[in-house]
Amino acid sequence: MYGFEAMTFNIHGGYLEAIVRGHRAGLLTAADYNNLCQCETLDDIKMHLSATEYGPYLQNEPSPLHTTTIVEKCTLKLVDEYKHMLCQATEPLSTFLEYITYGHMIDNVVLIVTGTLHERDVQELLEKCHPLGMFDSIATLAVAQNMRELYRLVLVDTPLAPYFSECITSEDLDDMNIEIMRNTLYKAYLEDFYKFCQKLGGATAEIMSDLLSFEADRRAVNITINSIGTELTRDDRRKLYSNFGLLYPYGHEELAVCEDIDQVRSAMEKYPPYQSIFSKLSYGESQMLDKAFYEEEVKRLCLAFEQQFHYGVFFAYMRLREQEIRNLMWISECVAQNQKSRVHDSVVFIF
Repeated sequence: MYGFEAMTFNIHGGYLEAIVRGHRAGLLTAADYNNLCQCETLDDIKMHLSATEYGPYLQNEPSPLHTTTIVEKCTLKLVDEYKHMLCQATEPLSTFLEYITYGHMIDNVVLIVTGTLHERDVQELLEKCHPLGMFDSIATLAVAQNMRELYRLVLVDTPLAPYFSECITSEDLDDMNIEIMRNTLYKAYLEDFYKFCQKLGGATAEIMSDLLSFEADRRAVNITINSIGTELTRDDRRKLYSNFGLLYPYGHEELAVCEDIDQVRSAMEKYPPYQSIFSKLSYGESQMLDKAFYEEEVKRLCLAFEQQFHYGVFFAYMRLREQEIRNLMWISECVAQNQKSRVHDSVVFIF
């Protein structure tokens, strides 16, 4: 019942909410990012991070450091925190936390199937997989020739099984089919997560519906822009859009017929939250769109912490940490490749 969460929430969720708010206090601040952007080498970055919560994870790494090592260790910290929270969680929070990892599972499946298609070594691909999206039979994905085999041999026993019903075909896997599979799976996943949050009700439903709607709308815009000039038909494009969000259904009708980025822009300008995002871009430009979306997402995720007694803070924290890791990866790459002038291009400040 909305408004009455305070009476019972702390029985099961109080400890973990306190933990996640504590973790959130450890996110890097604008001052940390300014210091990191001044670094000359990756060892300087390690030195600055040693004073943060990442310190213990990087302290035993020998020089010379690589960007992949920094990202790997920072991700390991996120995974440790997630596992601790999952161990302590009871229903329905444990299911909610599991839902957060399904997106990584989908990305891992697509990574391995795409890599196998291009004859990459399976062990090498497994090392690139996100640790939050691992499952027991992931290595055997490499044997599948089409979607039906992929489902029957591997995915039938994973949480992704229900999402595969829409994309089981006997067509051979190629780059185009794999991208369609990724977006179909994501659509089914987001709709399922949205329904689950609605069922929980209260502040969780209110906050998560806003965050998931934004995610669904962002994916709709990205699908539209990425499919311009490809053989994907308008109907196929429309099928990949999620059936909820601010753009559903009229915005989807307009996006489905867009032929270039400026048409996407004019469709989006009817929606005030997205009008402000597109107003930051010059006409015909889509390179900075990702950053503009990330900035808007971070703003919304930070707002989730303003309210108490809901599960949205767990989702928000995981997303903010992932954004922080993306920032660290970009800064490390710029430093490693001596491109200091571009260091601010993709950094999204969280606080």
